[in-house]
Amino acid sequence: MLMYPHIDPVALQVGPLAIHWYGLTYLAGFALFMWLGTLRLAHEPYASLRGGQAWSRKDVEDILFLGVLGVIVGGRLGYCLFYKPEYYAAHPLEVFAVWQGGMSFHGGMLGVAAAMLWYAHSRHRPWLQVVDFVAPCVPTGLAAGRIGNFINGELWGRFASPDLPWAMVFPQSGSMQPRHPSQIYQFLLEGLLLFVLLWLYARRPRKRGEVAAAFLVGYGVLRFTAEYFREPDSYLGLLSLGLSMGQWLCLPMIAAGAALWLWAQRAGAAHGR
Repeated sequence: MLMYPHIDPVALQVGPLAIHWYGLTYLAGFALFMWLGTLRLAHEPYASLRGGQAWSRKDVEDILFLGVLGVIVGGRLGYCLFYKPEYYAAHPLEVFAVWQGGMSFHGGMLGVAAAMLWYAHSRHRPWLQVVDFVAPCVPTGLAAGRIGNFINGELWGRFASPDLPWAMVFPQSGSMQPRHPSQIYQFLLEGLLLFVLLWLYARRPRKRGEVAAAFLVGYGVLRFTAEYFREPDSYLGLLSLGLSMGQWLCLPMIAAGAALWLWAQRAGAAHGR
């Protein structure tokens, strides 16, 4: 049985300016996206597009900028609407108090999807071509975020058997009982594993929409699984059928991914063309 190591969430303090590890993990995620997006330019169909359709590093930079906005705005609004709608309806100005914490992946994903829709429209590119490009570059950012959760000692897991070698005590949870380090589970599953699977899948030419569909199904299934080891939010607990809010939000995501994949198969159009 392990003890949470009490990592200082502040990485560097310079006078009144505090640089937090969590913020640095976000920057790491954005840097990884930029690097992977540049590598993705060598994948088909992006490497063979010509003329006004040609992709370049500038496209990756623009997508990253819009994606950051989508993550922040969508993640915050998603948290307020999905997790605490009554509280923020009564305190609407606190929606803007992002320094108090509270972000939702599912909201961030919708924010990024909307940002990519605007990008696709402004560049006269097919939206599915854009999200197919983006999808394999996302999981490493998710992995970085889970490392930030672990450093902050938040989003700990449910109670675990003391015999589990990696069971960990999180004193900040209010209990000295061993728990699953669910942040690490999510880092490994929806971060590293999903990245490897998607990257390998996307390296070969696919029908338009297939890569984005694989991301939706892959993340939905892996997040749904990890939620069985993660302590549900105290103000929500478990909902209908004993599922957490995160699991309920994953179900339409999985369904949408399956529907998109079937549509891509029936459409029969070559990916990116």
